[in-house]
Amino acid sequence: MAETLKKGSRVTGAAREKLAAELKKKYDSGASIRALAEETGRSYGFVHRMLSETGVNLRGRGGATRGKAKTTAAAGS
Repeated sequence: MAETLKKGSRVTGAAREKLAAELKKKYDSGASIRALAEETGRSYGFVHRMLSETGVNLRGRGGATRGKAKTTAAAGS
């Protein structure tokens, strides 16, 4: 996929649809946006926009959230 696109080149028409479909398939199978961006040589924003255009439900950010810690601390006071 990455070898067919030059970095910074405009992607339009059938090539854009093909790239969007490939990105969607990989994202749906668990790849991160950052990993896809690195693989394709494109920016995070470009990959994010392509996924959004295809109607993908983007996953939330991972990691710990702070909401529970606040409620636990408040309950202990």
